[in-house]
Amino acid sequence: MTEHAAQYRPHPLPSRPLRIAAAQAQAEAGDVDANAATVAAMVHDAARAGARLVVFPEKFLSGYEPDLVRSDPRRCAVRSGDPRLAPIADACRETGTVAVVGAAFHAQDDLYVSALVIDANGELAARYDKQHLFTSEHEIYRAGAAGCTLELEGWRLGLGICYDSGFPEHARAAALDGCHAYVVGALFGVGNGYHESRTWFPARALDNTCYAVLANHIGTTGGWNACGSSAIWGPDGRPLAEAAVDRPELITADLAPEVLRAVRAPEPMLSDLGDTTAHTRTRHRLG
Repeated sequence: MTEHAAQYRPHPLPSRPLRIAAAQAQAEAGDVDANAATVAAMVHDAARAGARLVVFPEKFLSGYEPDLVRSDPRRCAVRSGDPRLAPIADACRETGTVAVVGAAFHAQDDLYVSALVIDANGELAARYDKQHLFTSEHEIYRAGAAGCTLELEGWRLGLGICYDSGFPEHARAAALDGCHAYVVGALFGVGNGYHESRTWFPARALDNTCYAVLANHIGTTGGWNACGSSAIWGPDGRPLAEAAVDRPELITADLAPEVLRAVRAPEPMLSDLGDTTAHTRTRHRLG
């Protein structure tokens, strides 16, 4: 379903908490099969930790490998119905978990930086394409045309990919659509990337009084030295969980409706906004 989110739509708070997970691991350059196996194993880990949804880093299925993707998109990018996604679909179906997996995606003659949403039935339920492409990505990928809101157990979750999170308007568009959390897979590098992530995500959370979730790469990928440190922030911008800098890890946090209510009472920025510029979004209700 595609709609325009032109002003804040008060959306009922969920009736119960939702446990969400962010996963980080070392991606194997250009090896979709190996990386899909890693995703499947971590979906099982997330389920054992009680999470209903787990998010993975940007382009994790190939690694952040622009040269490889450009030179061999058939091997490094995935398509609808791609059999290499089967282990992830099986893991989601077996555990009843939703996975948001970063991938280079090939549609018709275009490549996209995408977040693939595999639902608890093992189906590709949604695809979000990165709207704000980073410098060199313009040479390879087409920018996405719409934001994406997931609905899961009464929770609205707005998707983002890496550089999207540097634009306050992107998270604000999700909040205007009633999102309770902003969920992002990314590649942030050591040094300035860590600084950016620790500036942008607390700001996106507090600006919109919503949870913010970051899944980041570790190790080296595409020539970048990733800083790990995947994290989850509360709607007041304070950190709830943070992963290590350099090792595979899964972190979880419980998104709680009573916390949203308590933070939003003294911070009424959303309800005080009024009309804003329209943003196109798609919505996907998950089982």
